[in-house]
Amino acid sequence: MNVNQLSKRLALVADYLPKGAHFADIGSDHAYLPCFVCMKDPEARAVAGEVNQGPYDSAKSEVEKHKLEDRIDVRLGDGLAVVAPGEIKQVVIAGMGGPLIRDILEGGKEKLSHVNRIVVQPNIDSRSLRRWFFQHDYKLVDETIVEESGHIYEILVAEKGDPSSPYQQQMIEKEMWLGPYLLEKRPEPFIKKCKEEWNKKQYIIKQMNQATYPDEEKLKQQQKELKWLEEVLQS
Repeated sequence: MNVNQLSKRLALVADYLPKGAHFADIGSDHAYLPCFVCMKDPEARAVAGEVNQGPYDSAKSEVEKHKLEDRIDVRLGDGLAVVAPGEIKQVVIAGMGGPLIRDILEGGKEKLSHVNRIVVQPNIDSRSLRRWFFQHDYKLVDETIVEESGHIYEILVAEKGDPSSPYQQQMIEKEMWLGPYLLEKRPEPFIKKCKEEWNKKQYIIKQMNQATYPDEEKLKQQQKELKWLEEVLQS
């Protein structure tokens, strides 16, 4: 990998790290992101965490290839178990499902006391992460969305602060699902994602209506979400 070869998705994640970052990249996938950040910023330092031996070995050899062993520490372990409390200032978790990222944050929350920024890129279910941030006094400070190789990815950025500040109280459920900043900015990939979701909801509602005993609560929720998508697509 050279510095210009990072995927668009990970390059956007890297953009959210401050200059001189000292961060943990959990589930580091060859340590591409830490190498990219440390090659661009001589002040940056990183811990690359991997839970399996194969990816751990790949990450170690990538770091050695770029002679970054003095600034990137590759560690084998589960989630945030690879860092000590107070050791890092930022956490990155990218390329996993939202519920798994949430479980990693929840399982290692005692390691987050000195962390001033969390950057996550869930492959699915970003709502579970917005909820986690909200429940643990993290303020969602930005969101972005990108399409790459036929997939649409959301990136969420949170810092310690008033968790309710980006949300409008009367729209909080809708914004937790679709994202307050994305609803405001409405970039092209977001509109595309909403169209795809709308098609899925239509299909689900049709299937539920054909059931002998449809779950009325679930049906109501699906219809409500369909309406929210229509609001986005019509405005």
